[in-house]
Amino acid sequence: MLRIIYMGTPHFAVPALEALSQGAAPGAILPEGYELATVITRPDKPVGRKREVVFSPVKQTALAHGIPVWQPGSFKKAVNSEALAAYHADLYIVAAFGQILPQTVLDQPRFGTLNIHASLLPKYRGPDPIAEVILQGESQTGVSIMLLDAGIDTGPVLLKRSIPLAEDETTGSLTTKLAELGAQALLEALPLWIAGKIAPQAQDELKATHTRMLRKEDGLIRWDKPASVLARQVRAYSPWPGSYTHWHGKLLKIIAAQPRALEPANSVEPGTTSVRQDANHQVLSVVTGSGLLLVKQLQLEGKKAMSAEEFLRGNPGIVGAVLGA
Repeated sequence: MLRIIYMGTPHFAVPALEALSQGAAPGAILPEGYELATVITRPDKPVGRKREVVFSPVKQTALAHGIPVWQPGSFKKAVNSEALAAYHADLYIVAAFGQILPQTVLDQPRFGTLNIHASLLPKYRGPDPIAEVILQGESQTGVSIMLLDAGIDTGPVLLKRSIPLAEDETTGSLTTKLAELGAQALLEALPLWIAGKIAPQAQDELKATHTRMLRKEDGLIRWDKPASVLARQVRAYSPWPGSYTHWHGKLLKIIAAQPRALEPANSVEPGTTSVRQDANHQVLSVVTGSGLLLVKQLQLEGKKAMSAEEFLRGNPGIVGAVLGA
C-alpha cells in the first residue's frame, strides 16, 4: 500500500484532494492501493474585523472526508521535518501549499514529491502564474505535474495538460478550470510514476519565465498604458487585487472592460471619460495611452458593483472627468 501525504491550502488544491480521497475514511485504500496518511495545510489564522478563525479550503475538505489534518507550520524547523519523516510516507503531493519545502523534506519519500503547477512549465514559474498568463495575452495555458527540487518550480516535468483561454477569462474562472485539470492530470500521472512508466523531463532553462507575488498596489490603473493591456489587467487581477483608479478622492474599481482600437485626439489626457453606446448599452469610455477602454461594470468605494449604464444614471458628473488625476 502506497502511503501518501497531501499538502495544500487554497481552493486550487481542493479538486485534487477530492479526487484522491474519494470520500474515504482514514486509512481506507484508494484506487490502485493508495492511502492518504494525512493532509497538511497552513495553520489556522484569524481574519476580518472580528478576527474569527477560518479554516483553509483544504482543511475544510479533509475534515469533511474524515481525513486527519496536520498544521505544523514551517518545515524549516527540524522538529517539524522530523515529525513528517515519522509518517514513513512513500510520496508527498503538493498543490499551492504556500511554503517552499527544504531539501531535507524533499528527500524523505522514496517516490519524491509531486507538485501540481498551474502553468505549462518552464514558462511562468513562481507564485502567480494564472494571473500572469492572462496579463501576457496567452491563448492557452495548462498544468504541469512535476517533481519538486530545491529550486522554485525548476524540477523535471512528468506530464502536461493544456486548455485554451476564453476571451473573457479571469483569474477566478481560470483558477477553477486549472484546479480541475490539475486533479485529472495528477490521477493520470500518479499510477504511471509509481509503476516506473513515465520518465521525468528536464525543463529548458532558456525558455523559463518567472512570476512574482501580486500586491494590492499592482491593481492601480495607469491610464497611459494601451487599452488592450488594461483590459487584460482587469481580467488578470479579478478577483484579487482588483483593478482600480480614483475619482473625487474615492477608489473606483473597474470590474469588467473591453478595449476599443480607436485613437482619440492627441490632446486628450489619458484617463478622460466620456459616454458611448456599445451593443445598445451605455458604457463609460476612458482614454488610454492607445485606444479606449470601454468600462462595462464598476464599483465606487462604499457602494455596490453595478453596470456602467446604472452607474452613469446615478453619477452623471463622471462624464468628462479625468480618472486618477
